[in-house]
Amino acid sequence: MKKILIIEDDQIVANVYRNKLNVEGYQTEIAADGETGLKIMRTFKPDLIVLDLMLPKMSGVDVIRSVRSEADFSKLPIVVFSNTYLTNMIQQAWKAGANKCLSKASCSPGEILDVVHNTIGPSGVMTSRPATDGDAKKKIDPAADIAFQADLRKSFVESLPLTLVTLRGGLQSLIKAEDEVNRLKNIYELYRRIHALNGNAAIAGLLTIAQMSAALEALLKELYEKPKNITPSTLRTIAAAVDFLGVLFERGIQPDKQEMPPSNILVVDDEAISRRAVVYALEKAQLQSVNVEDPNAAYKLLSENPFDLIFLDVDMPGMTGFELCTKLRTLPAHKKTPVVFVTVLSDFDNRTSSMMAGGNDFIAKPFLFIELTVKALIYVLRGKLQPLK
Repeated sequence: MKKILIIEDDQIVANVYRNKLNVEGYQTEIAADGETGLKIMRTFKPDLIVLDLMLPKMSGVDVIRSVRSEADFSKLPIVVFSNTYLTNMIQQAWKAGANKCLSKASCSPGEILDVVHNTIGPSGVMTSRPATDGDAKKKIDPAADIAFQADLRKSFVESLPLTLVTLRGGLQSLIKAEDEVNRLKNIYELYRRIHALNGNAAIAGLLTIAQMSAALEALLKELYEKPKNITPSTLRTIAAAVDFLGVLFERGIQPDKQEMPPSNILVVDDEAISRRAVVYALEKAQLQSVNVEDPNAAYKLLSENPFDLIFLDVDMPGMTGFELCTKLRTLPAHKKTPVVFVTVLSDFDNRTSSMMAGGNDFIAKPFLFIELTVKALIYVLRGKLQPLK
């Protein structure tokens, strides 16, 4: 019997994968952190490790380095779960010796089983050849997998009201924190809860919730590691994301509505570097955009094309962002298109001006890439949701 070690700090996620692998005939062990995982590895001697990169005490990257440093396990296959927004960590995992990186926000139990089959073969008799696609198909019953995930989804959806109460409580504690020590403590606790939500939503097949929580998880991790970036702007973005998760919990749980919707976003900024930064932040969430430097050219584009979201700089030659926003609101197709101002002008008066011009939101330069990503996802996903009947 082939053996698999799962190193995952979320007990629900770990148990789901263990049960799925056990049914398929694999012998599995679970470790809740990297240090425990290394100890179990040395006695259990697995044929494969399934590893979450986001672990307490010891990161998944450090676990990979430790595994590769031991002669007995230097060739041991390692499959990792990653947050696709944490590109640096994914690159570090590859360099450390990961064999396969999977997005935690979009990987189902059936898909991880496919990867296991194709890496070490079906359970039972060890084989020196790589498993083929035919081997995997022989072991996996698609109908059983669909029923299994439907049952997971039902349990997950039933837990969402309590999850939302917990997230809102964590957010309130963060907002009310009076010093950096308590603020960081609350950010970390909220991060751990969002991390768990990401994994649970993915295994339940609710990919929209997983996508949103993955981006928020990355933002919270960034703020925990770099407290100087905790600003009124980032705190507002966290609050908006938690609020929108509540909307998704109510309206984003239909299994046939889980594909990331196509998007068309307009970025208007006369500074090339700033435009590129916004586009890069959007690309992290696979959001398509068009960028222009001239506000007059932008208005022509808006007159001729629909857009799901608009990012506007304020201080531009020829026409300010506020003036462009006022003009675009006269266009029938863009009376309600969300507009987010991105500018160095971050005082209260300019926030007021942005709202009076018809803007929906405000983010101050320099911004965190992942903060802008979170903000964009909120508006794009919200715009694709059907209103409740």
